[in-house]
Amino acid sequence: MRFLPLTKGAILWRDAHFPNEAFMSRIPFTAAELAERYTLHGAHVLDTAQGLNGVYDVHVERGRIKALGKAPVGFTPEQSWSLEGCLITPGLIDLGPHLREPGPSYKGSLASEARAGLSGGYTTLCPRPDTAPILDNAPQIQTLLTKARALEGPHILPLGALTKGLEGELLSNMAGLKAAGCAALTNGRAPITDTRVALRCLDYAATFDIPVHIQPEDAALAAGGCAHDGAVAARLGLSGIPAAAETIALAQWLVLVEQTGVRAHFSRLSTAKGVEAVAAAKARGLPVTADVSIMHLHWTDQLLEGFDSRFHFQPPLRSAHDRDALRAGVESGVIDAIVSDHLPHEAAAKLAPFAESQPGITSLETCWSMGMALVEEGVLSLERLIDSLTAGPARVLGCAAGTLEAECAADIAIFDRIHRWTPTEGAWQSVGINTPLAGVSMNGRCVATIVEGKLRHVL
Repeated sequence: MRFLPLTKGAILWRDAHFPNEAFMSRIPFTAAELAERYTLHGAHVLDTAQGLNGVYDVHVERGRIKALGKAPVGFTPEQSWSLEGCLITPGLIDLGPHLREPGPSYKGSLASEARAGLSGGYTTLCPRPDTAPILDNAPQIQTLLTKARALEGPHILPLGALTKGLEGELLSNMAGLKAAGCAALTNGRAPITDTRVALRCLDYAATFDIPVHIQPEDAALAAGGCAHDGAVAARLGLSGIPAAAETIALAQWLVLVEQTGVRAHFSRLSTAKGVEAVAAAKARGLPVTADVSIMHLHWTDQLLEGFDSRFHFQPPLRSAHDRDALRAGVESGVIDAIVSDHLPHEAAAKLAPFAESQPGITSLETCWSMGMALVEEGVLSLERLIDSLTAGPARVLGCAAGTLEAECAADIAIFDRIHRWTPTEGAWQSVGINTPLAGVSMNGRCVATIVEGKLRHVL
């Protein structure tokens, strides 16, 4: 039996030929609508926002959490479902997945990628603005939100473009984007090379109390690179992106954050020095948060051997030292959130030589299972994993999601921790098939997702 080199020592990742265990769903209900008033009984509930970790009944009424534990006076459920053996958490929240709309339908659509999010336990998605066309004006945001409401899927809280066309030259209509429904603004990986423009962006955003998400990368140092600038890239002849590309950019942005007081979130950290810089900034009291992709908590640049384009990401997979520092950053709370970094592609996008292939992975449906592998390996505690997928990103957004507190929206994810499953092209919701996990048996899966009390996904 062959073990895949996905996480050192993680026995949860097995060859596709390992026989799947028979799966009997623990979910007693079907896709039929739940009643307006019901109780989920006997599951293990983990809600880090409230410090709850134990077996509680979950009482839902008219789309909101009525209570946890003992039913409140006068509450009589129309339905009561037994979920012994399941894990219930607040619905997961993802900061910055690419939902491919507007854009080419062969890479995905809002409908397909929203279904993928529900399948992974996500009840809130914050799509990034680098679409075609760019999400840099209020009408486009409003159109996206109108389509999202018609789908009756997860909550959609878009990230708007920080500069017009993401060109890094002219400021977008930030106040208009906020009014249209944007949760934050970002330029993503598109560089803002003029420091004066960057300063004006943060000044303006701070004036209107608009959070800014920043993916720190020095454009000059990263130009033409496709892999971590280390021994593996040198041996394979791949152009490298040094760790300094992140740390230099991060240092510059932190100076501007300190001057403007803007709420800044640093996306997709990939280096040990980046974790140190964010920790130091938090210690100084700067209003900063950070996230890391689930891939960078698992894999290193060693997997580039053989020029496997499935491991082509931006930022690139880095050294084992960097990966271990990112893990420690999540466990300590320096890193606030884990993101899927979902970027679906068609098969042809990964068939080119490594440097010419398109970076990214389809990962909304596998992120939680990958996180659970880290828990089983002892890398993360279950509490820190769930917090970084729920309450952590909610704190970044400054929204009321990420908790099962009474009177909050009944956004609920239900997981079966012992369900073994194998991602395959025909067995999931995303149009994208770009993942090294295809055909790999995994443990743990979302078996039902509830949004505002309504069942939106059941396995």
